Amino acid sequence: MAQGINPATPHHLPPFITAPGDADMFLVGCAIFLVLAIISLGSLYFRLHALPEHLAHGKASKLQFEVVAILALLALFTHNSWFWVAALLLAIIPIPDLYGPLAGMAESLAKMARWPRGRLDAVGLDASAVSKTLTFEGTRRDLERHAEARVERAADLTPPASSGGSERSPKPERIASARRPGSRREEA
Repeated sequence: MAQGINPATPHHLPPFITAPGDADMFLVGCAIFLVLAIISLGSLYFRLHALPEHLAHGKASKLQFEVVAILALLALFTHNSWFWVAALLLAIIPIPDLYGPLAGMAESLAKMARWPRGRLDAVGLDASAVSKTLTFEGTRRDLERHAEARVERAADLTPPASSGGSERSPKPERIASARRPGSRREEA
């Protein structure tokens, strides 16, 4: 026995109401929309979580970049937003190069005193390697040019071969116009 449409139903039904046994297109559209929304929101979430790493990648030193990456991973796995905020602030705020100027001053003083700087290299405190990891991209010295200059300076600092004479140290030169602390100048 075939059943007909109930006489109380309206004759023009909305399109989301389907007949029994037909495919529900509204349900299929909602399922596709939900899958695409979850994938796009997940991608946006991971891109936002990686934002401090992307900011620190180009301009920060290697040490600063690694600290930012660790803080971002901690924020991702612990769901603690303070780690992410700390990583973002560390990526945005540049850390000044504190070792570079000190190494330059030490090299200048060694050159003025005519001391060879090879002693520290044996210990492992190579100024160019430490400067490479602690400086920013904008203030980083050209390491190849710096290495060539160090070789030239080391050649300049080597003591001359002794001519068979006594090994006395040279006396400092006196400046003719220098005053001694206790003497007075005669004014004419």
